[in-house]
Amino acid sequence: MMRHFIFQACSLLFSIFITCCVESVAALYPNGEVIDDVVTTIYTGGEKLKYKISWTGGVKIGELQLEVQRQADDENVFELKAVVKDSGMFHFFYPVNDVFLTRVAGDKRLPVSYEVTQKEGRNYKARRYTEYNQQAGTVRYQKNTKDPVEYTVDGEVHNEFSSFFFTRSMKLERDYPVIVPTFADGKRHEVIVRVGAETRIKKTILGDVNVLPVTPLMGFKGLYDKAGATVIWLTNDECRIPVRIRSRILLGSLTAELLSYSNPHCGDQSEYHKKIPASVEKLPELEMGD
Repeated sequence: MMRHFIFQACSLLFSIFITCCVESVAALYPNGEVIDDVVTTIYTGGEKLKYKISWTGGVKIGELQLEVQRQADDENVFELKAVVKDSGMFHFFYPVNDVFLTRVAGDKRLPVSYEVTQKEGRNYKARRYTEYNQQAGTVRYQKNTKDPVEYTVDGEVHNEFSSFFFTRSMKLERDYPVIVPTFADGKRHEVIVRVGAETRIKKTILGDVNVLPVTPLMGFKGLYDKAGATVIWLTNDECRIPVRIRSRILLGSLTAELLSYSNPHCGDQSEYHKKIPASVEKLPELEMGD
């Protein structure tokens, strides 16, 4: 029970989908399109993000660090790295040290490979490796030393990690849902991404910022079971920094809040955030921890 709960919590950022959409509805919406300037800002290399992960009531249970690096051998291949560790009292009950590595390539930053190394509890270890052949439409998955399994997919796919970064870089407009095709649970899913009205979060590590609340809707379990909506608050600027992510789970909710951010290619956005959006007049401003 404890292992299952901790893994749910520490995998929050990569399972950003909920379990309520009807897949046939996805055909009504277009595929997401990226904004070139945002892609350049995120993917030039060197972006680092650190999050505090808290359970209901503000109990800190872990930390998550993200990093984007350009691969030295190919200027159009990038590694998305995440390290998840336990925190506080959970270290004594169930230590966690998980590493997620996704290599992406091409203009759409589609995944080429995805490796998960889990070290949890006192003796649990696992390695999961996935290869994506976007041209051939195949996905090859292997866990530990088991025989690999190959799946056929109809069209390009992201994984749970690259889709998060792809969503950050998309054109996001209120009331105009778009699709992000994602491979999970052995099949291709069409994730519907909805955008809410621009609002404002106060007292972040970036100061008071204008944000877009983004809700991806999905009919797969991914890394853990969800019980309700997940919302990602992205700064509404060319850096699209996720300052907060909140997800309902079977036992309460999980929140990831940004502790630190650095990116040599993200310029000063403070002038934009001095302007308070008109929609904020109708919506309450949020504060970190709300």
